[in-house]
Amino acid sequence: MIAVEDLIALIRNYNPRSNETLVRAAYDFGLVMHDGQMRQSGEPYFTHPIAVAAILTEMRLDDATLVTALLHDTIEDTKASFAEVETRFGREVAELVDGVTKLTNLQLTSTETQQAENFRKLLMAMSKDLRVILVKLADRLHNMRTIKAMKPEKQAKKARETMEIYAPLAGRMGMQWMREELEDLAFRVLNPEARASIMRRFVTLQKESGDVIERITADMRVELDRAGIEATVFGRAKKPYSIWRKMEEKQMAFSRLSDIYGFRVITRSEEDCYRALGAIHQRWRAVPGRFKDYISQPKSNGYRSIHTTVSGRDGKRVEVQIRTRQMHEVAEAGVAAHWSYRDGVRAANPFAVDPAKWIAGLTEQFNSEQDHEEFLEAVKLEMYSDQVFCFTPKGEVVKLPKGATPIDFGYAIHTRIGNACVGAKIDGMRVPLWTRIRNGQSVEIITAQGQTPQATWLDIASTGKAKAAIRRALREVDRGRFIKLGTELARSAFDHVGKKSTDKALDLAARLLRIDGGRDEVLARLGSAEISARDVVHAVYPELARGEAETIDKDRAVVGISPDQTFARAPCCQPLPGERIVGIKTRGQGVQVHAIDCPALQRFEDQPDRWMDLHWHAGKHPPIHAATISVTLSNAAGVMGRICTLIGEQKANISDLQFVDRKPDFYRVLIDADLRDVEHLHAVLSALEAEQDVAAIERFRDPSRLAAPAIPVAAR
Repeated sequence: MIAVEDLIALIRNYNPRSNETLVRAAYDFGLVMHDGQMRQSGEPYFTHPIAVAAILTEMRLDDATLVTALLHDTIEDTKASFAEVETRFGREVAELVDGVTKLTNLQLTSTETQQAENFRKLLMAMSKDLRVILVKLADRLHNMRTIKAMKPEKQAKKARETMEIYAPLAGRMGMQWMREELEDLAFRVLNPEARASIMRRFVTLQKESGDVIERITADMRVELDRAGIEATVFGRAKKPYSIWRKMEEKQMAFSRLSDIYGFRVITRSEEDCYRALGAIHQRWRAVPGRFKDYISQPKSNGYRSIHTTVSGRDGKRVEVQIRTRQMHEVAEAGVAAHWSYRDGVRAANPFAVDPAKWIAGLTEQFNSEQDHEEFLEAVKLEMYSDQVFCFTPKGEVVKLPKGATPIDFGYAIHTRIGNACVGAKIDGMRVPLWTRIRNGQSVEIITAQGQTPQATWLDIASTGKAKAAIRRALREVDRGRFIKLGTELARSAFDHVGKKSTDKALDLAARLLRIDGGRDEVLARLGSAEISARDVVHAVYPELARGEAETIDKDRAVVGISPDQTFARAPCCQPLPGERIVGIKTRGQGVQVHAIDCPALQRFEDQPDRWMDLHWHAGKHPPIHAATISVTLSNAAGVMGRICTLIGEQKANISDLQFVDRKPDFYRVLIDADLRDVEHLHAVLSALEAEQDVAAIERFRDPSRLAAPAIPVAAR
């Protein structure tokens, strides 16, 4: 555990004027509050808040943020209250601690509706004070560094959440080092074999070619010295997950990847950045299409740098980033650079963006999204986006995410231009609307009066803003028809529960569902199947929703297992809720759940002590239980697509698909579908059986799968 003196020393390295008394008081208070609490690793719990504070000292953050880190779990996990923290440490710290507590309680990987709402809360917390998310990111980083102490299923859950939410968020904030480490730590959990394989390849490569990084770094220093440029050069191998992602995207083997090394050149001035670029391009051949100038066109989070890729020593491609020292500080800290200190005063870095303006720009485009799925889509598109810079015919710069098309460009200029788009020119040449825009291109949108968006544009557009505008326009085109259909659906749904579909009830539903436009908009969305009649009824009469069975948590799906045991569905019979089941004890504390008629149970007839009497928890189960369906189809165009559509219409997700028997006229395919229960399976089978191109269909069970391990679930 880091001692208080050592922590204060870390702070004083960059902030000699730090309030040592406040930090020491927070340290002592946290130590007392967490006394007796232990982490799963067996260490005292307070080692975690101290480690979080130490991570934040690397970002040179202010005293209030560091004190918040020391206290961030006190309100949630100890007897300390908001009022007590406020009395001892002030209103600012108390609100920051409370903000981190609320973020911790958000279940960011829950259902899409809950996830979207929690994302709204996440953005609201960030807009109030961005330091809340900085503490939370440091908290997640330390938890990922010590994740091995958790149970395997919890490790997987935390790693997925880190990969999907926190790593992209760190990247969006400009904290690339944290994003890379979070991704790599999550990658270590989610795919340890792939990561180990890449690490082995690196070792082999180093043995074969020696220290490539040191040789290329030395070469660059020679060229810069020759040009009279004073600069610092350092290089590194890219992180295993970054390499793995590139291998997956490009479908290339490790041996064929070239740019697995990255180098940074830190200069004294912006002018020297461009001089260094010239020196490097004179010495090594630049790779076409791999040049980005983020100095002349900075990213919205303040990031500035020149990126280029060259063919270096032995023809190896290397990526080079060139920036000044001030630019490098922002590149390392991102938006957090706004709070960084040097020599006891707030560092006045001219490239550090104002967090209030940054978060306002990030949230502005989401405020118009009322639909949960559309909002979630817009957030994730923005979080994962890289940027390209293009120009209008008048030379104005437009920033778009990587992969954007002329459709996105049109809507970025103005919704009216996007709606009226009939074509586009890139660099003066007519191009299809699905063309991907590249850096530095000039784009012109051709419009026509009377043009309206097409449904196919949703597949072409890549920005949340464009997709939302297209959906709104499409709704308007068929609005009258949808309102008429929605009126009938609402009337039927309310009649079904003995209520009346009145204007007052529909206006109330609009307000409760947060749908602008009142009852007509509710009816239009109801008619276009964007919301269900059940949602409308339950919004007005929530007591009816409470009367229905709640969704059973997957950890409580099976009854009859003790809290210290884990269970897994047997892959040989894939039992579903609603079927009779038994359990077979495995090594350790595990239980494998079989259907009562599973042939594999014969192997355990002489071991009665291993059998357990189990049954499924009564209620509504989530659609997460995979079952295999064998389908024999006619070999004709479009048949496979219709089959997938039919399964999707039954609200079942296809998780795997395997062709097992191909013939000239028919073929057989095994489809793994994620289902709620056995009734859900029967609904899917019935829907497929009605398709005229389906010759045979049955549930597929394979006793030979018994040896295949299933993912265990911890019983509660």
